[in-house]
Amino acid sequence: MTPAHPAAARKRLRLALSCLAASTLLLSGTGMAVAAPAGTSGADPSSIETSDAASGGDVRRQDALEQLAQTVDTDFYTPPATLPTANGSPVRSESADFFLDPIKLIRPAATATRIMYKSTDANDQPMAVTGTVLVPRKEWSGMGPRPVIGYAVGTQGVADKCAPSRQMGVGQEYEGPMISALLDAGYALAITDYEGLGTPGKHTYMGRASQGHAVIDSVRALQRLGLPGIGARNPVAFVGYSQGGGASAAAAELAPRYAPGLNLKGAYAGAVPADLVSVARNLDRSLYTAFLMYAVSGLGATADLDPTGYLNAAGIEELEGAEGDCTIEALGKHAFLDTRNLTRSGEPLETVMAAGAFKAAIADQEIGNGRKPEVPVLLSHSLLDDVIPYKTGRDLAKRWCAQGANVSWNTTAGPTHIGGYVAAMPAAMIFLKQRFEGKRQLSSCWRI
Repeated sequence: MTPAHPAAARKRLRLALSCLAASTLLLSGTGMAVAAPAGTSGADPSSIETSDAASGGDVRRQDALEQLAQTVDTDFYTPPATLPTANGSPVRSESADFFLDPIKLIRPAATATRIMYKSTDANDQPMAVTGTVLVPRKEWSGMGPRPVIGYAVGTQGVADKCAPSRQMGVGQEYEGPMISALLDAGYALAITDYEGLGTPGKHTYMGRASQGHAVIDSVRALQRLGLPGIGARNPVAFVGYSQGGGASAAAAELAPRYAPGLNLKGAYAGAVPADLVSVARNLDRSLYTAFLMYAVSGLGATADLDPTGYLNAAGIEELEGAEGDCTIEALGKHAFLDTRNLTRSGEPLETVMAAGAFKAAIADQEIGNGRKPEVPVLLSHSLLDDVIPYKTGRDLAKRWCAQGANVSWNTTAGPTHIGGYVAAMPAAMIFLKQRFEGKRQLSSCWRI
């Protein structure tokens, strides 16, 4: 038997999974969105004509079901005309689902709720953000009330379809291992989609303030949902790796002023992209060039930069292509790009980013620039990270230490960026347990 071409096989698999998700969502009542939001007057799936004569056959019937699913889903992500005044106020919520596999066989022992809440963007303007709340079904048996984790996901992509709250419902969220470990420990999770990832507007990928605010306000929204045993007094920690590490770190240093009443106990941030110029230099012509395209898109949205000012026609084509792809697909389609072929000047993107308006936008995203956390933090980075240079994370630790922060520095030898994620998990879980038990952290600043 002749084996199928890998690309064709992957395409057929994605199509099969998409059809499976759509049909399961509507015909069995499970999936990412199991109920239309309040005020939505979507049609009942049973009202769709099902006879071949009336609908034109199975293909048209499936198309109609998928269109209905998209309409109901889009309604949830469309913000109302007026948002609440207070940051972290819930706007709407509905029962959701979370699977650890795309076949929908493995479901964590937790209740899932999809939420929309009010937050603030990098320009101090109100914004609606969506996300997912997960609460373990088992009773909390630890000290005090159940801890709450503000969980910041790593790079998902910048298209609306890549939002974690959508990926979780179809079993395609790759953060499952860490999320499962936190749920097994008994922690409740608030998982943000960030700005523009699902909701209208572009996703501000790598936007320091916007991402930090979204993480903080996801926790406050969870605390205000009225769930049993969860309120303002529950202890809180932030957790994230890669893009999520940047968001967690930003949330930790923004919290003292942005959310002074939050009962924050600590923050874990792994492989933090704290200096975007050094990250851009490392990504150029690598397997992960798509992440560089995401950064161009996200920073353009954050600082209102017109990409036609520095990208040529080929660069604009690559940018638009990457903006439509989620992480796994983008890695295959946009790898090993030489960005000198994408810029108007013929210079690599790292050079373009270090000049003019781009330079100012980059400088504003630096974490640890005059800001520091007031709670213990754990920073972890692999010496073998092939995406975010080890020195980038270590320099952040030095900046925070110079300002008097309590920093624990964890060096691992996890192979590649993904290996660093796995290698950091044990230390992160121990760190969180100790913070919630009220134990004192010994700072690593003396040896960094």
